[in-house]
Amino acid sequence: MKTITRRGLLIGGLGAAGAAGVGAYAATRGPGARAPRGPFGAPTPVSPESGQTVVTKSLTAKPVTLDLAGHTVSTWGYGDSVPGPLLRATAGDFLRVTLDNQLPDETTIHWHGIRLRNAADGVPGMTQDPVKPDTSYVYEFTAPDPGTYFFHPHVGVQLDRGLYAPMIIDDPNEPGGYDTEWILLLDDWIDGTGTTPKQVLEKLLANDSGSGGMGGMDHGEMDGMNHGAMGEAGPWGDAGDVAYPYFLINGRPPADPETLTAKPGQRVRLRIINAASDTIFTVALGGHRMTITHSDGFPVEPTETGAIYIGMGERYDAIVTLDDGAFPLVAKPVAKTSGGQAMALVRTGNGAAPGEDANPRELTGRVLVGSDLRPAQAAKLPSRRPDAITRLALTGSMQHYEWGMNGAPFGKNEPLTVQAGQRLRINATNMTMMTHPLHVHGHTFALPSGLRKDTVLMAPMQSFAIDLDADNEGDWMIHCHNIYHAEAGMMIALEYTA
Repeated sequence: MKTITRRGLLIGGLGAAGAAGVGAYAATRGPGARAPRGPFGAPTPVSPESGQTVVTKSLTAKPVTLDLAGHTVSTWGYGDSVPGPLLRATAGDFLRVTLDNQLPDETTIHWHGIRLRNAADGVPGMTQDPVKPDTSYVYEFTAPDPGTYFFHPHVGVQLDRGLYAPMIIDDPNEPGGYDTEWILLLDDWIDGTGTTPKQVLEKLLANDSGSGGMGGMDHGEMDGMNHGAMGEAGPWGDAGDVAYPYFLINGRPPADPETLTAKPGQRVRLRIINAASDTIFTVALGGHRMTITHSDGFPVEPTETGAIYIGMGERYDAIVTLDDGAFPLVAKPVAKTSGGQAMALVRTGNGAAPGEDANPRELTGRVLVGSDLRPAQAAKLPSRRPDAITRLALTGSMQHYEWGMNGAPFGKNEPLTVQAGQRLRINATNMTMMTHPLHVHGHTFALPSGLRKDTVLMAPMQSFAIDLDADNEGDWMIHCHNIYHAEAGMMIALEYTA
């Protein structure tokens, strides 16, 4: 194993800015469960169109070790860095990415939020065979929409290792208006700290009472699992299951933070990605207000706030005008009492660095809920009545750690269906007492306000009518982006029919 370094995910200046398994195998083994599709064989090669720019990249998934402020942990990563290397292209480019699997387990890559062709979506048993150890796989697709994205596996709970990396699709018509750009990947970390994500999942699935005091679970202080008080959870109630010892920004804990440097008065574009597996964060930059400009890659009406919630799988872009000094950029876990917080250091001048437990006042004020944002006019779906309406209920409980959709775990629930060309309305309801980030593959959807997203936080008992245009044929996954809930069964297929 090789001790890795963190990539500098800082792209300075406007010039540079321009330049999971179907996974829930455990949930599909019971009587009546549908077997995964396949075998799929090698992917069918596709060719770029005439004049289309081709972006090529090679990624090696392999075991590595990570230094967390002097604590060395074993994990898996892409190449020699956590997060993995930045993949950058321009909207409309053709991407050809080779995955070389040097892990001791099979894996895939899912390109989170990208409306790509079905065969490249990276879901084993649904769009491809898993990539076996010591083999490679080539992903070829066009990235149609500009925005902030990331990529990660879709096999088991591999996302909760170091297998994630940023993906930026630039807008060829980007108006700019900022001086530099920082990419911020938020994460919760437990791998190599005496357990692995796979072992955490096994303990959760074996936990018949929803308690059980094994390390790595976060339910009930009596049993060594702790959730924060309801007041700390804001609107989210019960927001996670796993007690993490570390929270990271760009692969670094607060005891050894990333230092982001600029000059006073500069305008910085923040691209904030929540790559965590079980944690909602509240994000704030001490001493500053931020203006949210994009949600999941799509522009919104600029909205000023001191802090914003960001759920697993969500991405928000913001513009900040920097003051003079040293400031904490904090991602505070919602409803968790262990592991502290994530923090980076923003430095534009002299001044003492804030401590790793810095608590900027912006965290104590009103926190923006992303689904309350309003879409920019250009991001709205064309006005149209739905051609088809279906229901999607998020179901289950912590009592037996059983999660599902429409009353059954993945593999036993009936797929949602749609015909090509239809406007589909999904009446989604969270019928549980936990918050779930709902993620749809291969499509973006519109909330009733018109806000475009591919991942949305659903509070306990909350409902959304989400509309999507069925313009990307194939078999797709809809699931909770809490990876432990997904692997316990909170997934369902969306299938195109003739």
